[in-house]
Amino acid sequence: MRAGSTRLAWLALLAALVSSGPAWAQPAAEPLPTFADLEAAGARVGEIRIHPRQIFDTEDPKEDKLLFRWANALHIQTRTGVIERAVLFKTGEPVSVRLIEETERVLRSTRYLYDVQIRPLAYRDGVVDIGVETRDSWTLDPGVSASRSGGANRSGFKLNEYNLLGSGVAVSFGRSNSIDRSSNEFQISNERAFGGSTSLGYLRARNSDGQRDAVSVAHPFYALDTPWAAGVSASRDNRVDSLYNAGNVVSQYRHRQNKADAFGGWSTGRVDGWVQRFSLGVNRQDDAYAIEPGLVAPPQLPSDAKLVAPYFRYELIEDRYETLRNRNQIERPEFFAMGLVSTLQLGRASTAWGSSRDAWLYAGTVSRGFAPAPDHSLIGSASVSGEYSGGGLRRQRLGGVAQYYLPQSKRWLFYASLSADALKNPDAADALLLGGDNGMRGYPLRYQSGDRRALLTLEERVYTDLYLLRLFRFGGAVFFDTGRAWGGSNVNAVKPGWLHDAGFGLRIFSVRAAFSNVLHLDVAFPLDPDVNVRRVQFLVQTKTSF
Repeated sequence: MRAGSTRLAWLALLAALVSSGPAWAQPAAEPLPTFADLEAAGARVGEIRIHPRQIFDTEDPKEDKLLFRWANALHIQTRTGVIERAVLFKTGEPVSVRLIEETERVLRSTRYLYDVQIRPLAYRDGVVDIGVETRDSWTLDPGVSASRSGGANRSGFKLNEYNLLGSGVAVSFGRSNSIDRSSNEFQISNERAFGGSTSLGYLRARNSDGQRDAVSVAHPFYALDTPWAAGVSASRDNRVDSLYNAGNVVSQYRHRQNKADAFGGWSTGRVDGWVQRFSLGVNRQDDAYAIEPGLVAPPQLPSDAKLVAPYFRYELIEDRYETLRNRNQIERPEFFAMGLVSTLQLGRASTAWGSSRDAWLYAGTVSRGFAPAPDHSLIGSASVSGEYSGGGLRRQRLGGVAQYYLPQSKRWLFYASLSADALKNPDAADALLLGGDNGMRGYPLRYQSGDRRALLTLEERVYTDLYLLRLFRFGGAVFFDTGRAWGGSNVNAVKPGWLHDAGFGLRIFSVRAAFSNVLHLDVAFPLDPDVNVRRVQFLVQTKTSF
């Protein structure tokens, strides 16, 4: 018998002697072997016990409260089968730490689960029983929303259910009002349809300036070892688009867009820590523009275009993730992709297939994480998209982002982000915007526009241990932003140079709710603003990160 197997056998015997009560109630010091030990010893997966839990643990005196018991009673718990379909390891297979960790990533990515714990329950004769314990989030989100950024208000009423009857189906209906339009919207989606990993989605919106409909059916590459993927999607959108200067609407026009896409892909799965994926598909996009009666028209409308393009897509993924805390959320595990992740897509549009012009269409993305020093994280990404037609590049967009996380202690972190974008031969609708809704918190939204943009953000963040009512976690930030958008035909003539602002804010994270975005309450001060910009900007926004 191998030494590793002997040690595991003694650990299993000791665990059996000291254990008492149900498997989920074992003492924290129970000496069961780790998954790494089990994999090294060649153990196989035995019984997989799925144990969905309610939102609050009423066996914990801190959560044994009347309000929490009511919440559990009103909440329909996630069905066991929904969790089972997301588990990537199977009974009889060799134990794989990688698959167990990826299963946790997949489960934690769902909005209806607050916590996920995967652990060995019993080990005997080379077989380990594994427990998958999940804890639900509160998934019913009825209410009124309001936010303010860049001097503009947004409001709405929306009813969201992210886990309808515990099935994993998300459904929503509501009305919203923003600076662009008011909208009545219905949406439904299911990431685990037909008892597997088929994703379904449907959206219908009736807006003050038009309407939007979208539908999709796909079997995606939902895990690194998924051998195939396929899908179709279609959408149509009829809306009024606006051009801004110094935060004000200067012209508007009607934009009608129809899109459709169908693809099929295959992969050999993970090989030596790398995943390669290949896809073939066809994409159709039809854009039409028109002057809208009663509105100020732009000097020149974008050109109508129809592009029908078969394409080839290649993806290369390095399986290297790092689990961190107190980065973009508060006291929750976050999975950072530290390995290389890249995608390249090349398509060919032709008048023979109904396109308005012959063109090569290209798009690519790449990202990678680095650790310049212990506990430091640098995440860099870049993207490019555009077309080559008529002997030159057209509508090309090139961009890059670098994010640096420097922990100073368990509760304090310095964060820096630098981004830059550039357009080449763009249409009027392709302008790069900068303002209160996209980075410059001390200025009106869409304050500057151009075909070049740069933005630097520096933040000192604090993640407190305050856990109000076992529902809300709190943090804060002091920040400085500097940036500029320039070039093109719609430059801000009032303030064309670099913009600077500074401020501070509160962060509130609703940890038990499926809609647990981070609430940002910020006060920002523009530095050297023009006379039309308020000296103090108040922003209330919900974002997916700190």
